Amino acid sequence: MWQELFDSLNTENFAIVAVAEESLGAEQARPWIEQANTTYWNLIDVDHRVAALYGMVNVPQCVWIDEAGHIVRPPEVAGSTDHFRRMDPATRTLAPEDMAARLATREAYMQAVRDWVRTGKHALAADSVQEKLPRITPEIALADANFRLGIWLRRHGRETEAAGFLAEASRLHPASWNIFRQAAEKNETGLAAGPEFWERVQALGDRPYYEPPDLPGL
Repeated sequence: MWQELFDSLNTENFAIVAVAEESLGAEQARPWIEQANTTYWNLIDVDHRVAALYGMVNVPQCVWIDEAGHIVRPPEVAGSTDHFRRMDPATRTLAPEDMAARLATREAYMQAVRDWVRTGKHALAADSVQEKLPRITPEIALADANFRLGIWLRRHGRETEAAGFLAEASRLHPASWNIFRQAAEKNETGLAAGPEFWERVQALGDRPYYEPPDLPGL
């Protein structure tokens, strides 16, 4: 998806910076980055500083920044949908209609980016951006501090202590799936998509996992 978008806009003074929110470091993120084989920049944020600064709570989320360095769309879901919640647990596949809807949403998001780059469409005024930017509450700030301390402890082999701080970070900022996933049980592919993850997703009820952005077709 991202390489296709980058290739379609590489003559338009356009750049993509992908950031892996991976507290386990480069070796954990490397296989995914190498498999993608991209020609745009890929960074690894072991302390989740980018997520904390921009108020990102899930992946993939994007921020649109113009040539003057101004945010013109705050963090929002980038082409992903909740169709995965109807995945067949045995085969990990989606029904054809769900897959088609998912791909249509992805294409609609990429087209919105193309429209913005080429015409300025979908860019928000500064006051609208300010209104939509996530608010960093005292609880969220404390969650970030607990998270960074937990990651530091785990990096230095103090797993038991780390677990307590990571759990507290997730309790203080329950909307952050980024924080939750760093301590959650991993499945055989290395993703935090084990039973603990699915229980948490099911607990959402009618609430979305991916909040659709306010863009055409999404």
